[in-house]
Amino acid sequence: MLESIQIGKMAPNFISVGVYENRLGKIRLSDYHGKKYVILLFYPANFTSVSPTELIGLSERISEFRRLSTQILAISVDSPFSHLHYLLSKRSQGGLGQLNYPLISDSNQVITNKYKLLTKDGLSFPGVFIIDKEGIIQYYTVNNLLCGRSVDELLRILQSIQYIKENPGQACPVDWKYGDKILYSHPLKSKVYFKTLYSHKKN
Repeated sequence: MLESIQIGKMAPNFISVGVYENRLGKIRLSDYHGKKYVILLFYPANFTSVSPTELIGLSERISEFRRLSTQILAISVDSPFSHLHYLLSKRSQGGLGQLNYPLISDSNQVITNKYKLLTKDGLSFPGVFIIDKEGIIQYYTVNNLLCGRSVDELLRILQSIQYIKENPGQACPVDWKYGDKILYSHPLKSKVYFKTLYSHKKN
């Protein structure tokens, strides 16, 4: 029976082979529990058209994720040796060059299946999960195979999740960015925010 994928539930654990800095090694999701947030990024396959733009885009902004105590793990159904080839291939040829986080192999499709992202063709839908330090799923989205994801939006959501966990009773309104005004999760207390925002506007 497949584990349930739902906000507020434990992310399905896994252990697999990852490639980082051209070395192969075991990676277990539960090793990050109590230590870091995890962004678990599924992409369809190596050398597909959209994937390198996302993987490189995340790598180039790794310092922003590290400041938020967050580990990025990217997963596809390719073998570890395919990952290594992908990393050793030049970006000008559709490869990745070097990345600042691991690529994880799911060649037996077990992880992709656990996260309910397996396509009928045996690839992965582009899914992304934000998992907190307790191993709980706090956010996930699934994209069309040909629609690239936004690094800015991923960072924004990550910051908002961390903010509300650190500030119980508060909530982040639409398009919230760190430093913006917040509102309260209690509907009566949130009226202060609405009054400030909408008092000068016509209903």
